[in-house]
Amino acid sequence: MDDATRTISRLIDRSPAAVAAYAGDPANLPAWAAGLSSGIRLEGGRWITDSPMGTVEVRFTGDRSAGVLDHDVVFPDGTVNHNPFRVLPHGEVSEVAFTVVHRAGMSAADVDRDAAAVAADLDRLAAILEAD
Repeated sequence: MDDATRTISRLIDRSPAAVAAYAGDPANLPAWAAGLSSGIRLEGGRWITDSPMGTVEVRFTGDRSAGVLDHDVVFPDGTVNHNPFRVLPHGEVSEVAFTVVHRAGMSAADVDRDAAAVAADLDRLAAILEAD
């Protein structure tokens, strides 16, 4: 099942521009993306975070103003994991969609855990943005 994907989505009662501005700012990752970041710092122009996978670099690669929050996670061994993440207009609100990629060596249980972690992260993101 290598390279299979699972997309996790959620509605957020905020404009796509507001969601993309917040979620696409690496400094905000520790607040909502526990599956990726427990603390983040800018070192030499690179965003470095302490994650459950070790110390990793996070590189946003998309056009945030267009709602493309795709990002690469660079692991300590140099492996790069590309994560498609989009903010889409859904009427007056936003739909966020994060695609979990089943990479070589991952079991179905690993993918299930990743998908559950992403769903929890998106729930936290919504709670933060909808709090006021």
